[in-house]
Amino acid sequence: MLNYKNLSRQDPKMMNIINKEMKRQSEEIELIASENYVSKAVLEAMGTVLTNKYSEGYPGKRYYGGNQNIDDAERIAIERAKKLFKAEHVNVQPLSGSPANAAVYMAFLQPGDKVLGLKLSHGGHLSHGHPINFSGILYNFTQYEVDSKTGKINMEQVAKIAEREKPKMIVAGYSAYSREIEWKKFKEIADEVGAYTFADIAHTAGLIAAGQMDSPISFFDVVTTTTHKTLRGPRGAIIMCKEKFAKQIDRAVFPGMQGGPHDHIIAAKAVAFGEALNPEFKDYAKQIILNAKILAQELQNLNYKIISGGTDNHLMVIDLTNKGLTGREAENILDKVGISISRSTIPNDLNPPMNPSGIRLGTPAITTRGMKEKEVKQIANWIDQAIQNKDNEKNLKIIKNEVKKTCLNFPIPSI
Repeated sequence: MLNYKNLSRQDPKMMNIINKEMKRQSEEIELIASENYVSKAVLEAMGTVLTNKYSEGYPGKRYYGGNQNIDDAERIAIERAKKLFKAEHVNVQPLSGSPANAAVYMAFLQPGDKVLGLKLSHGGHLSHGHPINFSGILYNFTQYEVDSKTGKINMEQVAKIAEREKPKMIVAGYSAYSREIEWKKFKEIADEVGAYTFADIAHTAGLIAAGQMDSPISFFDVVTTTTHKTLRGPRGAIIMCKEKFAKQIDRAVFPGMQGGPHDHIIAAKAVAFGEALNPEFKDYAKQIILNAKILAQELQNLNYKIISGGTDNHLMVIDLTNKGLTGREAENILDKVGISISRSTIPNDLNPPMNPSGIRLGTPAITTRGMKEKEVKQIANWIDQAIQNKDNEKNLKIIKNEVKKTCLNFPIPSI
């Protein structure tokens, strides 16, 4: 456990909150697909004196003095990311996923340009053209959906929309879609209509880096990813692109979107990339997918409907319509037993986004803790038992104690 003696002494009120959160994370199950636990080394890198430095610009070309060590740290992060993803060019400065995506649009598009992206309620992301997001406000997005019968992306339909709309860019990627993406087909469609290709792999980057899922990097013009989620790094993002687009991407990040980068986070990104280059990370990624497949199958056996019928990655979206409760209700029930999930819209959802018909589950965090097939089957059973006993506080407390007992046998790496 990290030493927080100074914080305990100087700000006991904040330390109390942190202690409560450490206790919650230790004693509860994390099934939110976008969350994970960093290693102690990553956590330590975030809490260093690198946070004191301003370093607008890029290695060797800063607008402030005293950046020799910062330059070295950023170069290491870049080189490790390039090796990990086999990328031609990497910018490691984006502060988070949405700013990275905004920088991509700025680099390739003009406001009002037409873009094709996956609809949010069908598994896409806010920054892929939702009308209340900057992407939908600044650019003219048209959107494709998943097939209403299969729950999967129909590439023939994508091709028809692209041919009709002639977008300047096609976005492929998701935040709530459980299947492989046919990157090569997206590229073929884009080439037919003269569009740029942009892949957002924020959710699956760790699985792609470990060779467990197909990579778009050799096909696509530009790729973004967050560095947390399946990559198990700090909160942040990177942009990867073909060398010919390097200058416009770098200019879009700085000075286009951002000022000084967060150097302590870049250092933590470098640590996480180094960890992901180790052979054992591949085993971890394999186990994430295996755990997700088992969780999906176990829930299907208990009569839960998985959108698209299963999963190829780390997540799944469950339609709760046949269970007679909404996603928010399920989220609240599972919170009571110490299982964190996120509510999710389902394709063509009749309920509003704040209280949708589904939930989204993911296995990166429980896999980091070392949970495998046996524990995943038990988790599926706890989910079902909690929903069945939603009005029985006594039984919910029993489940919560069982969850806590199991969690304490699988410590979080950084706590």
